Amino acid sequence: MNILALDTATPSTAVAVRTAGGQSVELRDDPQPATRGEHAEQLLTLAAAVLAQAELDWPAIDLVAVGTGPGGYTGLRIGIATARALGRACAARLAGVCTLRMLAEPRGGLVLALIDARRGELFAAAYNDGLELVAPRVIRPAELAGLLDEIEAAELCALGDGAIAWRRELASLGVEVPTEEAVHRVSAAAACRIAARAQDPDLTPLYLRRPDAELALER
Repeated sequence: MNILALDTATPSTAVAVRTAGGQSVELRDDPQPATRGEHAEQLLTLAAAVLAQAELDWPAIDLVAVGTGPGGYTGLRIGIATARALGRACAARLAGVCTLRMLAEPRGGLVLALIDARRGELFAAAYNDGLELVAPRVIRPAELAGLLDEIEAAELCALGDGAIAWRRELASLGVEVPTEEAVHRVSAAAACRIAARAQDPDLTPLYLRRPDAELALER
């Protein structure tokens, strides 16, 4: 089975392909910190590039996996809409993968996945070798201690740009935050592996909160 995976939940645009023969190719665009991603400009360009490197044509795609968030409202809409369009064009099945689950997958073990949600908040979830311990939610950094009480783990690793932003607070709570930058990036290759094991056709985005534009209009 040839799997194409996309993720646009964070400012980064991540695309990967996993071939029926086991070859994996991943490309990404990582914008400068504190800037918004160029998902609309980068997504299909990167998808075409990974297929070319894997020596696959578009009709060869059997499954399109896409990160369903939580994450940025506009980014999620772009990623999911693109996945749906590619699924129709390539006659491929679709699979939704939680972006926090994608973040935790390469590390394995006990992982607290944290994505910077802006507004002084974090998107958070916890996993143990892929098993969900804490479902995705929005929290404030002051609520991290309470979240750790729910996990009840002696040793815990935190991953994601949210973990980097709140490294000092997590360290004071006894949580490891790796120094390697790469492990804090959401991996589309991880989405390929997850979708290969468990295909979830639900592409409903995990917004978890109202978009910035709606709140601004209300104010």
